[in-house]
Amino acid sequence: MNIHYDFNNLEEIRNAVVTTGSFDGVHNGHKVILERLKKIAFDIGGETVLITFHPHPRQVLYPDTYGKNLKLISSQREKLELLTKAGIDHLIIANFTLEFSKISSVSFVRDILLKKIHPRKIVTGYNHHFGHNREGDTELMMQLGKQYGFEVEQIPEQDIQQETVSSVSIRKALIKGDIRKANRYLDHNFIISGNCRQVIPKPSRINPDRYSIQLEEEHKLIPPDGIYAVSIIDDEAKYSGKCFITNNNEHPLETSIEFQADEPLNCQSESTTLLFHNKIEV
Repeated sequence: MNIHYDFNNLEEIRNAVVTTGSFDGVHNGHKVILERLKKIAFDIGGETVLITFHPHPRQVLYPDTYGKNLKLISSQREKLELLTKAGIDHLIIANFTLEFSKISSVSFVRDILLKKIHPRKIVTGYNHHFGHNREGDTELMMQLGKQYGFEVEQIPEQDIQQETVSSVSIRKALIKGDIRKANRYLDHNFIISGNCRQVIPKPSRINPDRYSIQLEEEHKLIPPDGIYAVSIIDDEAKYSGKCFITNNNEHPLETSIEFQADEPLNCQSESTTLLFHNKIEV
């Protein structure tokens, strides 16, 4: 996957098939869009392009209200890893600023998508909005497609057990500690990644080999306090274990995320990943 951090100096992208969005969690609904993107690109001999934004738009537009309290399913590093696995050709991470947010929907299509990427086809989700004040939608995109010569396809909403799969519904499940539900909607395990370090053991602890994860982003969503069954990926090896979470709401980066594996870990890799399975009732 080629990663670009702005729209300038992009190499020529052949028959670009494009989608845009935050893609927090890279969940089941996102994967339907991405699989369709890849199928279209294969059929027309094109390349897939995903445009996402960092920071999350709500963090920039509402820093003292909605954005301040927003918790994200995936950190930036985690999202990049998930999108790499999804098999996208080009990922463009646009720096979302107040100035960027003022670009009108028509200007976004005409001055960025058309001039910088030259899309052959654009694929949107069921609730897609873009441009200043979210004024643009799929209907407008289709009108602009007819005007400027590109195709538009909308993917319908995805339901699991009669509930729409969305980043919002997954966040709600995680906040309640319902890992199984979140994993169904994600179509993969909820993950927490970060630097690993060994915890100084307490004399009373039966298993002294306990480790901790250092969070990288304060907006990362952490499940409620409790014990969770996890798989641990460390230095490309995979172990079974438990994770012990104690949240620090005032200082999120100081939240305690400790874990222990069935056997001692190397704990020397740049990033250790915990794959969550379920909350253990005690």
